[in-house]
Amino acid sequence: MQKKSFALAALVLALPIPRAALAADAAPDAGQVVAAIEGAFGATPGERRNHIKGSCAAGEFVGTKEAARLSASPLFYGKPVPVVARFSLSGGNPKAPDVAKSGRGMALEFQLPKGQLHHITMLNTPMFGAASPQTFLDLMQALQPDPATGKPDPEKMKAFKASHPDNKAQADFLATNNPPASYAGSSYWGIHTFKFVDKKGKATPVRWQFVPQDGEQRLSDEELKTAGANFLEAALIERTGRGAVRWDMMVSIGQPGDSETDPTVLWPAERPRIKAGTLTIRSASPQKGAPCEPINYDPLVMAPGIQPTADPILLFRSPAYAVSFGKRLSERY
Repeated sequence: MQKKSFALAALVLALPIPRAALAADAAPDAGQVVAAIEGAFGATPGERRNHIKGSCAAGEFVGTKEAARLSASPLFYGKPVPVVARFSLSGGNPKAPDVAKSGRGMALEFQLPKGQLHHITMLNTPMFGAASPQTFLDLMQALQPDPATGKPDPEKMKAFKASHPDNKAQADFLATNNPPASYAGSSYWGIHTFKFVDKKGKATPVRWQFVPQDGEQRLSDEELKTAGANFLEAALIERTGRGAVRWDMMVSIGQPGDSETDPTVLWPAERPRIKAGTLTIRSASPQKGAPCEPINYDPLVMAPGIQPTADPILLFRSPAYAVSFGKRLSERY
């Protein structure tokens, strides 16, 4: 089963990268960025370079008629779509503590009719920490540990923050919001702007948030001290054991002037929103040997009806994911 999954993922990896991704202005080399991630966190052979620590889950998604009016995607036909999900911590340290004030991820592979796949990858912050791939590369380089201390050089981090204001909003959000007490009790944002395309070809700019029906649940300051380093996976398995966990996919409709290419800039809160569907997670497990482990959750794997924008971060993720995935494959086989 796992070799079959890797073979399927390899086919997805072989798909052509959109031309816009190849023409991204002044984007650093994807291999250089992956190498910088390895320099910041280390590299574990055969494993992901980023979001290495994670858990698998499975369930289904049912779209709404309201979303189907804006998008011709099979996601919104109103029928259950099987989902292979992965929840994770940002960074490349497999022993990162679950109490760290870092990002949490939700990645979804929708297994659509006729063998089509659609990927959605999200973070538990409403914005990203870089407006361009260069900022992300510079952050990874600033995080390189000093050989003398084994930790990032505070002066390099200070210089990075001073010269990269596009990192500030996400950094402030993570610093001022305690991490989730459970993957099940956290919102996840798509970060980027996408386009819903209807049957007539009309495109509508959208951003989405998956809102937990369990409600937002963050660790208290006291729980930060006592929760331990590895509670998130056990909490998710326990919660799904008690019953299904659900998120509502809430989609904001963009208006003229709203940024479509800068994931660090939020849209006004008063933008119209629709409920596009409900994600239901019914089971969870450790990732080793589970269905989510071999999947390369490339966010540009899309079925018709949803399209990317020219966001340079979004377009850069695909080649960067491909480099990381290629390393995983070569190290395993």
